[in-house]
Amino acid sequence: MDEKSFAAEPDGAATPVTDAHPQRWRLLALLGVAQLMLIVDVTVVAIALPRMGADLELSRSALTWVVSAYTLAFGGLLLLGGRLADLWGSRVVVLTGLTIFTTASLVTGLSGNAEVLIGGRVGQGLGAALMSPAALSLVVKLFDGEERNKALGIWSSLGGTGAALGVLLGGVLTAGPGWSWVFYVNVPIGVVILLVLGQTLESDRPRAATARLDVVGALLVTLGTGSAAYGLINAGERGWWSGATLLPVGAAVVLYIVLAVHQRTVDAPLIDPALLGRRSVATGTFLIMVATAVMISLFFIGTFSLQHLRGFGALATGLLFLPVAAGSIAGANAAGRLIGSQGPRRVSAVGMLLAAAGSGVPLLMDGSAMLVVGMSLAAVGLGAVFVGASVTTLSHVGHHEAGIASGVLSTFHELGAALGVAATSSLAAASISGASDDGIARALAGVVAVSLVAAALVSIVMRRPEV
Repeated sequence: MDEKSFAAEPDGAATPVTDAHPQRWRLLALLGVAQLMLIVDVTVVAIALPRMGADLELSRSALTWVVSAYTLAFGGLLLLGGRLADLWGSRVVVLTGLTIFTTASLVTGLSGNAEVLIGGRVGQGLGAALMSPAALSLVVKLFDGEERNKALGIWSSLGGTGAALGVLLGGVLTAGPGWSWVFYVNVPIGVVILLVLGQTLESDRPRAATARLDVVGALLVTLGTGSAAYGLINAGERGWWSGATLLPVGAAVVLYIVLAVHQRTVDAPLIDPALLGRRSVATGTFLIMVATAVMISLFFIGTFSLQHLRGFGALATGLLFLPVAAGSIAGANAAGRLIGSQGPRRVSAVGMLLAAAGSGVPLLMDGSAMLVVGMSLAAVGLGAVFVGASVTTLSHVGHHEAGIASGVLSTFHELGAALGVAATSSLAAASISGASDDGIARALAGVVAVSLVAAALVSIVMRRPEV
């Protein structure tokens, strides 16, 4: 298959969209805003943590769990959410997930102690895990051909945009009405989107959906992914060779092995092994993991450098991240237009090279301005890579497996985020502790190296005829 051709493979033949939904672009906008809320909630809390901890008298461990509870629930349940979308229809899963997320946001904002706060964050993660893959599955079903590439370009731009917007919004709300509003702001937005989507989205429940949910598989993948994410989170704080890291990561490996055996013996597996065996899916998920790890690493380095080393406040730091968000949007939109003519391999490889170049700017030229310039350039490249990864993975699956494929892609996105934070915090440990300024340089050098290696691998692996 030519790398510029995106017809589905025979084993996952996609049905061409002959009757395009007349409101598909409006639906994309609504689903995009909902997805943006989920992404914003990853970074918006980081800025509010100090004030939150002071008001509720939270321990350091509790503060860590305010962030980790959302990440673990979100990442651990994504594959389950994707599979439910294939079995029950994307519409019902999107609306259910959005309802849970909105309700949990209200509960979290009203919380007066650590238990309710962390419980609310788990609820937000559950809602996000249901909604995110189901929403992406809808995007795949609503669009076809060049329109799908453009739609995935818009969708992919939400990653960097949401992360940067979260930093800005966290600073504005925490400095203004208070930390509770980083959660309250989701409520009116969620209610409005629920009402409109409920009236606009048509039922897409499969008529012949007789397959039952693989409960054992769902339990194994949830525990395995959650354990892996937990281990990676601990790696950043306690080191890669600590028991707190090795035990959960080892448990995750064992659980995944058991899952692989189980999937080959059950009649209706949670994940079709043939889907994961396709080079397009494997390559796309690898790309999304690396690109997310690089993006999150740069956000970690940027926020720490600007706030702790250069003395910028939360609001000023958020404003300085606006060019980074704009770069991500520009890169994703450009890739959505170019990928049809240039193919995902070339777009992704150039994107990773831009990420390497941007990450290297602060190493060559010191100063806050150069840090922002470098991050913005890297964001352009990463925005393009996100599109390349999404198109590579999702343009080769049928509508009947769009949900689980979206769940796989989203799961590797979350694992990439956990891996990025763990690796960067380890490399930058000396700077974080205040012992030396060399840690930030080492972290940036690591990002450059990973980006260059990824660019080379993309050029080699994403060749015709497999992808």
